[in-house]
Amino acid sequence: MMRIPFDLAETLAVVVDEGTLDAAARRLHVTPSAVSQRIKALEEQLGQVMLVRSKPVRATDAGRSVVRLARQLALIEHDALSGFGADDSTRVTIALAVNADSLATWFLEPLARLTRRHPLDFDLHRDDQDFTAAMLEAGTVMGAVTSRARAVAGCRVVSLGVMQYEAVATTEYVAAWLPDGATVEALVRAPRVDFDRRDDLQERWLRGRGADVASPRHYIPASSDFARAVSLGLGWGLLPTFQSEAGLADGSLVRLGGEPVDVPLYWQQWNLRSPLLEAVADAVVAEGRRVLAAPGPQAASSS
Repeated sequence: MMRIPFDLAETLAVVVDEGTLDAAARRLHVTPSAVSQRIKALEEQLGQVMLVRSKPVRATDAGRSVVRLARQLALIEHDALSGFGADDSTRVTIALAVNADSLATWFLEPLARLTRRHPLDFDLHRDDQDFTAAMLEAGTVMGAVTSRARAVAGCRVVSLGVMQYEAVATTEYVAAWLPDGATVEALVRAPRVDFDRRDDLQERWLRGRGADVASPRHYIPASSDFARAVSLGLGWGLLPTFQSEAGLADGSLVRLGGEPVDVPLYWQQWNLRSPLLEAVADAVVAEGRRVLAAPGPQAASSS
């Protein structure tokens, strides 16, 4: 029967994490030649190419399966050692995917609390909430904040809540660009702020107003910088209530009206009964449900 050697699978995971054989060798305290020989041995034993030798390297489909196995086995090994009282001070890396607005507002607090109780290193991958689930499918991460309600194969999903966005702008911006309010005619000319070219929140709000989505825009691909760009008057934008409440309270920001845009968020993780992974899930889900708006009946039923 074909077997996957754990030590070789672990080496592959380190190479994928570090991006180069040289960097993986430094982390593993061996030579780059030794790392290359391990990957070659793994490929020969399994009869599959594991790595695309690009810069950075990336796993093939077969390689992603082995990387996922390596990460699962590392978790299980840690849990087993802890279970019979062995030294559990060895640090464990937990790779998670999260959307930018959650990362900038509520996601780090539960992770910080976890690190005070467990020897954890978090490897966070940031992407739009519509795309983080793909990292679970690829085996890149063990858990993800995602807008995808249906469970990824081999994962389970629970509802976190709803992140609510409102269209806001500075008072000076409104006076200059929207003196008669956020009319269709004004919105066509008024510059907006988009996170990146996959960000469709502003377009969704514009469509709700019956306005042309092809208005002038700035691209600001970082959540805190996006909020700052709006607060500086570069354009109007949709901000989570976490980021707009202070400006709305002191009058530096004003609401443009229209319906808020609600983005339901879910926590998905590998369907692996690991006490350590469960601790991460419990902390993230509890914090999400504390700070996010309650989901509607349809979203809640997905949990």
